[in-house]
Amino acid sequence: MKKIGMLVAVEMDSVLSRYGSAARREERGGFPVLRYEMDGYTLFVVNSGIGELAAAAATQLLIDRYEVELVVNFGVVGGLTEEMARCRTVIVEKLVHYDFDISGIDPVVPGQYPGYEDVFIPTTPELVEKAAALQPELRRVVCASADKFVDGREAKTALRSRFGAEICEMECAGVVLTCRRCGVPCLVIKTVSDGIDGGAEEFYAEVQRSSALCLEVADRIIREL
Repeated sequence: MKKIGMLVAVEMDSVLSRYGSAARREERGGFPVLRYEMDGYTLFVVNSGIGELAAAAATQLLIDRYEVELVVNFGVVGGLTEEMARCRTVIVEKLVHYDFDISGIDPVVPGQYPGYEDVFIPTTPELVEKAAALQPELRRVVCASADKFVDGREAKTALRSRFGAEICEMECAGVVLTCRRCGVPCLVIKTVSDGIDGGAEEFYAEVQRSSALCLEVADRIIREL
């Protein structure tokens, strides 16, 4: 039976609403982990909390302790363009960890990791293709990820101009980098909670609805993989 890991930052209400009580719940490595027995696979859901460091640690836990064969990260994000309006759901094709910067000591540009040709870190191309085939209405996007909540048009426009990203959030880089280092496929599905003019107020107003929509799409894709 396939083992699938799901990394959740702040959207656990959506998980409980969709899947109900877990078959088993435990604390591992400081994280709550819920186990669900699904039709044809076992789903391990870890609630990482906010931020790249927590997301990376929780992803490593899923891989090492639960030996998952696939990691799915769903959740809410900020939109960086007019097109990325509230409740728009997308597939992350690649990301930039935009506050990573070793350009002062190595011949790379800000955001670029050693071993990469540029600042962009891809998710798993085969999963992106499968998800796009299953849900062709979902746009493939670049995600700007870092430990910072981006608030308002000016900051969002600057991030868009600098990296060409369409959405921004705070966990994706930790998840994807950990998966790539461990050779585990990952799929990242996101829904916009706050648009280009939005910030904290819009985020709090839309987070529940956006996360529920995002999980609905992610769940549909997982079942068909």
